[in-house]
Amino acid sequence: MPNSDNNLIIADLHLHSKYSRAVSQSMDLAEISLWATRKGIRLVGTADWTHPLWFRQLSTELVEKEPGLFALKSPPPDVDPHLRFVLTVEVSNIYSQNGRTRRIHTVLFSPSLATIKKVQHELSGRGVNLTSDGRPIMGLSMIELAELLWSIDPDIFILPAHIWTPWFSLYGSASGFDSLEECFGRYADRITAVETGLSSDPSMNWSVPELDKRVIVSFSDAHSGPKLGREATVFKRKYPGRHVTYHDLTGALKKESRANLQVAFTIEFFPEEGKYHLSGHRNCQVRLEPAEVDKLRGVCPKCHKKLTIRVLDRVRHLSPNLLPESDLPKVTSKSGALLLYPPQKDRPPFVSIIPLLEVVADIEKTSPQSKKAQEKYDRLIRTVGTEFEILLFTDLSKLAGIGEESLAQALEKMRSRKVRLDAGYDGVFGKITVDAADTEIPGAEQKTLF
Repeated sequence: MPNSDNNLIIADLHLHSKYSRAVSQSMDLAEISLWATRKGIRLVGTADWTHPLWFRQLSTELVEKEPGLFALKSPPPDVDPHLRFVLTVEVSNIYSQNGRTRRIHTVLFSPSLATIKKVQHELSGRGVNLTSDGRPIMGLSMIELAELLWSIDPDIFILPAHIWTPWFSLYGSASGFDSLEECFGRYADRITAVETGLSSDPSMNWSVPELDKRVIVSFSDAHSGPKLGREATVFKRKYPGRHVTYHDLTGALKKESRANLQVAFTIEFFPEEGKYHLSGHRNCQVRLEPAEVDKLRGVCPKCHKKLTIRVLDRVRHLSPNLLPESDLPKVTSKSGALLLYPPQKDRPPFVSIIPLLEVVADIEKTSPQSKKAQEKYDRLIRTVGTEFEILLFTDLSKLAGIGEESLAQALEKMRSRKVRLDAGYDGVFGKITVDAADTEIPGAEQKTLF
């Protein structure tokens, strides 16, 4: 984080370890710590604490520094000494309710290792196989899971994950619900925060009535180190002289006035980059805007079968008063960074980013996996600062001054949301690019975002 405001804490609390399926085998605690440091993240999830082998590593390699927050016992010299781990895990519930199969993913926060042992014991006793996947699958309903967890420890926090993802989420078009009450029953009022997911941003959630009083957060769901922080939540200390604890974190997610943290803003994907943003048919190469979906009554114009309804149309179904981005009030800072402010005063703003490695690759006309892009990324992190500091906080004239004019121009475009959007659909990721060629180099009078 920039030295100008050490009270801002960037958090990424939804990710996976090497014990989850389709995850890099490099994702151990050292790898997570290294990439969190590179990104500028100060609070990071452990992931996968239900898995016995991963839990053993957490128990032996972490030490509790503040109540409910942990650090590496023997951190490498290139890891931020202020980095703290939060005990988090994503779980998958697949069950039948009201004649339909439901598939719901949630992120669970634990206040202690002792609580995790109790949860493992109870889930194993109900036949849940905790060794098969770091994201365990269980047949409990969300009501049953909430009742079980809070009977073990009322300080466990339950966060519905990527709430609009079609196949595995609270509001998913394929297997979700139309309301929190339908999903969580009598426990709905205790669900105080939700995670947006990559294919939606806060502005797409503000007009959903039951989310009006709930905290909206964003995290990466990273399966590899470089994907860490592709979305994140920035918390601000309310009492700078006080240590931050687990209860400060969960208190912020409950809007408790006594908590030492509150959500300052969220860091978002451009939702068009998410692979579930627009409706369509991947095999037919059909991608449709909402007005076209309405006109076709949800039927594919090529194969004449029902379209795959994705996030934007699903949001519109549950929030008929959804505001288009052009109608949202905007504030542009002197650095060219743009924050979208909500219609309600109590809504934190958000900023949309393109990962630094993708920006660098775009400038160099190569792929993010290329050696050229990787080397330039590493050099920028060594010489300028963390990825978030570069993307959001660095004075752009400073970049121009060290010979990075093209990067300064590209970031000015990104911060001002002057980007080209090629939206994702039906499992195909979108593409967000910037064209720095026609942008003036920011002048020396420009300041950082905050």
